[in-house]
Amino acid sequence: MTFELPPIDGLVALALAEDLGVPAEDLRGGTAGADVLARDVTTSAVVEEGASFAGVIVARSGGVVCGLPVAERVWTMLAAAAGRAGAAAPAMEVFSLVAEGAEVDPGTAVAEVEGPARVVLAGERTALNAIMTLSGIATQARRWQRRAGDALAVLDTRKTLPGLRTLSKYAVRVGGAHNHRAGLYDMVLVKDNHIRHAGGITRAVERAREAAPGLTVEIEADSVAQAREAARAGADIVLLDNMSDEMLRAAVDAVREIAREVGRTVLTEASGRIEYERLGGVRNAGVDRVSTSALTLAPPLDFGLDEVSAG
Repeated sequence: MTFELPPIDGLVALALAEDLGVPAEDLRGGTAGADVLARDVTTSAVVEEGASFAGVIVARSGGVVCGLPVAERVWTMLAAAAGRAGAAAPAMEVFSLVAEGAEVDPGTAVAEVEGPARVVLAGERTALNAIMTLSGIATQARRWQRRAGDALAVLDTRKTLPGLRTLSKYAVRVGGAHNHRAGLYDMVLVKDNHIRHAGGITRAVERAREAAPGLTVEIEADSVAQAREAARAGADIVLLDNMSDEMLRAAVDAVREIAREVGRTVLTEASGRIEYERLGGVRNAGVDRVSTSALTLAPPLDFGLDEVSAG
């Protein structure tokens, strides 16, 4: 399966800039030059300038592999930056040994890395960080969706590390779960504070429809009565917040009853205090989707770069 990778050059440049202490724009296409590798003071001190490196990225723990294209771009961007100012870019090659989204056991080699040792070692941590972080998210996404089954869609949230949302949501898709809204601009999601300012659920839906025609409208409900009102007012999705399994079942029944009366589809979504162990109960309550921050805030998997030969 092929996954569409979001634009990454800006993020890669920023990540490299953190380690090398140079402006990110110089790494993307400006004035970095060969001296950029000297910013890795350890490698430049102990590794000869002409040395080469051939190695493999190895999974230290099992899970879903994600982020291989990002790691490749780390090294190719750094190599290109080091080749500016009139010098030829040093050759840098990264070969994936498994597909993006593959599930691997500990000890599995997932990619081969070949190139100048100074480039490989200067970009090593940035590249591995990308794979570790994104693989952790993809692994958690697959774990949750697998337990939820086909009838219950598991979605992420906007609880992501600043600047990493697009890649975090990419990793969720690689893992087999689903994306919620990308930001504040692509969907209306009315929560309790919005409801108070709007003057109630019905008025909030009316104002949302007037201000953002064509966008999906989701309304948070803390009780069965609120869920019923949201469905009748015209919400596309009713967010059932912090409800027990029994309360979820009652709210789902109420929403479905209203949906039949008005002749349209109204989805239900559970959120708040949804633990992995609860997924079976949430599914049995008839909920259509569940959203959780556990996906994008997942702990990273461990990967390492092992040299297999040196030049």
